[in-house]
Amino acid sequence: MPDFGSWGTAWWKPLLFIIVAGHITNVCVTLFLHRSQTHRSVKLHFLAALPMRIWLWLSTAIVTKEWVACHRKHHAFADREGDPHSPLLEGLRNIVLKGAFYYRTAVRQPGVLEKYGKGTPNDWIERALLTPLNWLGIVVMLAVDLYLFGFLVGPIVWGVQMIWIPFWAAGIINGVGHALGYRNFEVKDESRNISPIAIWLGGEELHNNHHADPHSAKFKAKWYEFDIGWAYIRLLSLFGLAKVQYARGTSRA
Repeated sequence: MPDFGSWGTAWWKPLLFIIVAGHITNVCVTLFLHRSQTHRSVKLHFLAALPMRIWLWLSTAIVTKEWVACHRKHHAFADREGDPHSPLLEGLRNIVLKGAFYYRTAVRQPGVLEKYGKGTPNDWIERALLTPLNWLGIVVMLAVDLYLFGFLVGPIVWGVQMIWIPFWAAGIINGVGHALGYRNFEVKDESRNISPIAIWLGGEELHNNHHADPHSAKFKAKWYEFDIGWAYIRLLSLFGLAKVQYARGTSRA
């Protein structure tokens, strides 16, 4: 076990931690919240889903039902009146900088959770911990970061973790992903693929591909594209920890 503050003694240690932890968070969002819970394109074994749920509790305070409801509403009204976070309606700058605000506004609207949040986990851990005490997870993470990195670097690491998903998911994917990039499919909304090599955001960079076929567990559509989220799903499948319900085209990554 590391000594108190020992990971804050060299500049590269907190940087590496942020990159690795951030990628894990992105992967948990795309695999559990997005592909599994929202679109039901992959069924995750309890042994795979539970660690993802715990990590999201620690690193984001996201409530599964709220995230799912917001994203389903986004698909129902993509880039039209009713979309919770469209840069065409609200402006790209507002979505990038205030994406989390639009998310909170959407999930607080009457009837949104009941209409769009159906089928999300309602087991004991969800009812007793993850939903009512969603704030506790990020407090625990703060304590962990303070111990690992010390009283000076720890709060900085924690702060970056807290703005990670509001920036990358609520801001970049919901903003840039509907404003800049290339399109493989002429869908009714303005979704764009930010990058054909989709690693940093767990595969979510292939946003236009996803909007063209929302129920596909695989976001890759062209031979030159790479969806690391799909690669992780295939790896989990090899160990019996994931079962693909539907994926576009061939089952190969």
